[in-house]
Amino acid sequence: MGNERRRFHRFPVEGSVRLYSPKAMWTSELIDLCLRGCLISRPEDFEPNGGNRFRLDIRLGGGVMIGMTCTLARAHNGSLAFACEKIDLDSFTKLKRLVEINLGNAELLYRELGELTHA
Repeated sequence: MGNERRRFHRFPVEGSVRLYSPKAMWTSELIDLCLRGCLISRPEDFEPNGGNRFRLDIRLGGGVMIGMTCTLARAHNGSLAFACEKIDLDSFTKLKRLVEINLGNAELLYRELGELTHA
C-alpha cells in the first residue's frame, strides 16, 4: 500500500524490541513505527500465526521505552507488522511526541490522532 493511502505516517526508527507471547519471548529490531503499530524484523525462530496477541516492549535511543499490546497483522519478507490494540498513557505520550517530531506539522498530528478513533 502506498503512503498516499495510509492514514498513519510510518517513520523508520532505530530500536530494539522484545516480543512476548504467553509461551515465549523473542528479541528483534524495530524497522518503523506509527501511531497505530509497528514493523519489526522477524526473529529467526518465530512462526507467524495471524491474529495472536503479543506484548511488545520497544527500547529507543536514550532509554525511551514504549510498551503495547498488539496483534500480528501480517508477516512478509522477513518482517512482522503489528497493530496496536492497547497502550498505556506514558507509552502513548512518548509515541505521540516521536510522531510529532517526525511529522513536523501539528495539523498532520491532530489529523492522525483523530483517525485513531476511526481505526
